[in-house]
Amino acid sequence: MINTYVSAKLIDYQTIRVFIFSDIRKPENTKIKLIKNETISDLTIVRESFINGLELYECKTKEKIELGNDYYISIESFGYVPLYVNDATSFPGFDEEYYYDGNDLGFTYNKEFTTWKIWAPLASRVILFLKKDDEIFTTYKMERTSNGVFVITLKGDFDGYKYRYQVTNSGLTIQTTDPYAKASTANGHDSCVIDFDKVKVDLLKNNLPTYKEYVDTIIYELHVRDFTIDTNTNITFKGKYLGLSEFGKTTKGGNPAGLDYLKSLGITHVQLLPIQDYKTVDELNPNETYNWGYDPQQYFVPEGSYSTNPNDPYKRIIECKNMIRCLHKAGIKVNMDVVYNHVYQFDHSVFEAVVPNYYFRKQKNGLLSVASGCGNELDTERPMVRKLILDSCKYWVEEYGVDGFRFDLMGLIDIDTINLVYKMGKEHQSDFMVYGEGWNMPSSLEEGKRCTIVNAFKTPDIMFFNDSFRDIVRGPNGFDKSKEPGYLLGNLGYYEGFKFALLGSCVDYCFPKRFANANQSLNYVECHDNQTLYDKIKICLPQATETQILTIINSVNASISLAFGVPFYHAGQEIALTKFGDDNTYNKGDKYNKFDWSMLDKHFEMFLFLRSIIQFRKTMNNLSSSKEIAADNLFINYDHSMLGFEINHVSGSIKQDYLYVFNPNNFTVNLDFDDYYNVFVAKAGVLNDSDVYVRTGNFIPYQIEGFIKASK
Repeated sequence: MINTYVSAKLIDYQTIRVFIFSDIRKPENTKIKLIKNETISDLTIVRESFINGLELYECKTKEKIELGNDYYISIESFGYVPLYVNDATSFPGFDEEYYYDGNDLGFTYNKEFTTWKIWAPLASRVILFLKKDDEIFTTYKMERTSNGVFVITLKGDFDGYKYRYQVTNSGLTIQTTDPYAKASTANGHDSCVIDFDKVKVDLLKNNLPTYKEYVDTIIYELHVRDFTIDTNTNITFKGKYLGLSEFGKTTKGGNPAGLDYLKSLGITHVQLLPIQDYKTVDELNPNETYNWGYDPQQYFVPEGSYSTNPNDPYKRIIECKNMIRCLHKAGIKVNMDVVYNHVYQFDHSVFEAVVPNYYFRKQKNGLLSVASGCGNELDTERPMVRKLILDSCKYWVEEYGVDGFRFDLMGLIDIDTINLVYKMGKEHQSDFMVYGEGWNMPSSLEEGKRCTIVNAFKTPDIMFFNDSFRDIVRGPNGFDKSKEPGYLLGNLGYYEGFKFALLGSCVDYCFPKRFANANQSLNYVECHDNQTLYDKIKICLPQATETQILTIINSVNASISLAFGVPFYHAGQEIALTKFGDDNTYNKGDKYNKFDWSMLDKHFEMFLFLRSIIQFRKTMNNLSSSKEIAADNLFINYDHSMLGFEINHVSGSIKQDYLYVFNPNNFTVNLDFDDYYNVFVAKAGVLNDSDVYVRTGNFIPYQIEGFIKASK
């Protein structure tokens, strides 16, 4: 067994640390030599130490080490080893010297020629592997240019060609795909060149309304596969982009399904769970594995499992664009759920293969930061990481016409990066939307730089998922709190907190305000994570009847739209869908995750209820100013911790007082009003042109009712 090991590591541009682990010490007069390409020079040993068989030599070079060359360390009798230069990414001035501000990374196609560019500042060589169809790869050596960018231009028409890069860093050669690939074969096996003229689709952006503020929108979250995979509709392309492109589809009961359902519901934005290419679904066998998609693999390529032919690089692009076009045709804007906080298995990622030791955030002790809980964090403050995020976001805006971004674990991304994404989006679209999860997680990113709810006042244009709204209204999440109900489930301890939630958490009332304005408060009680609303109620109120559960769901859903802030709904919460009590179904398949369209036929009146509430909200003058919200509402405390919420609504010259009454109790409560009120929200939802006036009322358990103040 060989028991001698030698390695060499670059400490700064003129310092090399050489390690020898052996039973035999290096002879005192033996030189340590540096080999650069074919040039050999002696290193000057400035410090050495020996302990338990380990020799350490700190050496100085005569000239500065220049990245982009092959360097080896040679010691007579011990052989030679490549010089490890990957730590150069942390050297002072590295980002300034190697930042590349061009907009042409990846391939640039022309019928007469194609240019490939890749940023690989540590690499000593990069080889382009290129082939047509199933031919053998032909290789081409790329030229290293300024800022560590390798480039090659080849004459000819390379439309549809497959390509890869072979990158050599610190003597290690790895073959990988393109970090800036715009098209690929199935499962990201090869990057592909395409002619962008062949994927032009009119995305019907001019077909869309413009919203003055976030509070004028209603967001609906869905997963491409989940929403159309169920057998209880006549949707043709189930589980595919094209399934969300079909008009005129119905359930077995004859109710609107798919795209028509979304249009009928009245929401303004659809939030799509990740459609950027992700890793853990076999695109050639999409029915054998399942995932929500929070394991990104290619940031510029649409997910292939939603395509009818994932091996055709054109199909997934055109079909994805067609889905967005059809949503726009229905008057619905499209927000992408994007995952820039981590990637799937950093050590197998294209980023680590191309530029080792650069893209991932580290702690002060040098270990990788893993606060996401599902992968190593991208170091978003590094200029070329930030550029990657901005370039990717801009590409989806310009090429696919998306209208906003929802950032997964946004608290792991720095404020400057998020603000730059927002600025870019606003330059393209006046009502562009940026929001995300602002949880404050134990990242090595400085707390003051994290885009978290704690720092919401530093980002007044960014919206956050308001978990305090969720916890107060329906009850908190977590294994130890899964059985704890919120106010509308009968927990009267949240009585004052419920007022805070209704105010969009942007007014100092019983809690310090969380947000600068109501545009920042994304009011939700259910999303793809955690239990469905139906399951939460079942766990918290095991004695509740099915009728009571459905009543609570309606009341909770109404409170989301009637509160100040931005309403957010997860697909199916409006018709009492279940995940059978499970709270983390990211990989558990269609049974747990699908939109069960038979439940729409069973609970169609619940759909009608929410639709009426949404339609009513869209007629309201939805305030966003915390000052105006604090001044223009009144809470009325009734017996048994029932709450009245009175809002002064002004529309043009018409002034109207609306009163919402919430009964969180499991018994009927009788109330007497000080005047006559016109009933406009009841069990069936919003009553248009109601002629029912009351001065007293019996409020059944868990129900919300709405009134217009008027004398009669």
